[in-house]
Amino acid sequence: MFDVGWTELLVIAVVAIVVIGPKDLPRAMRAVGQWTGRAKRMAGDFQRQFNEAVREAELDDVRKEVSSLAKINPLNDLKKTIAKADTDLKADLKKVDDGIAASLDKPDAVNPVPKAAPPAAADPVAPAVAAAPEAAPAAAASPPPAPEAPAVAEPAPAPAESIKP
Repeated sequence: MFDVGWTELLVIAVVAIVVIGPKDLPRAMRAVGQWTGRAKRMAGDFQRQFNEAVREAELDDVRKEVSSLAKINPLNDLKKTIAKADTDLKADLKKVDDGIAASLDKPDAVNPVPKAAPPAAADPVAPAVAAAPEAAPAAAASPPPAPEAPAVAEPAPAPAESIKP
């Protein structure tokens, strides 16, 4: 703090002996020591009060953080996130369905005839004939395919352990 060397202390001691005198010097030194002690105690008290105020401010901040953490409910946040993802997914699926429906209504190379809504008939052949009218005469003229013959099961080979020489 103060840069006081030996030469400065020697000068101060000589001046104190000359001004105060050798007889009153011990009492003066004692008073100076008491004053410096009081100053150190005051500085220590001030530093302790300052540190205590800082600690209390930090504790208040910690209390506020803890109370804010107590209010957080991760389950509600998760529910909100899932609900948002659900609505986004449903919107995307609706766009895809609308796109497919729009592409089925327009004739193109893959779908030469636009698809019409199936009639409300109980006959399962009627929707296929109504959906593809040019294919209906050809389908009616050709004979139905022959049912496949059941496959003959081949006998399983005998395990190697059961054959003995």
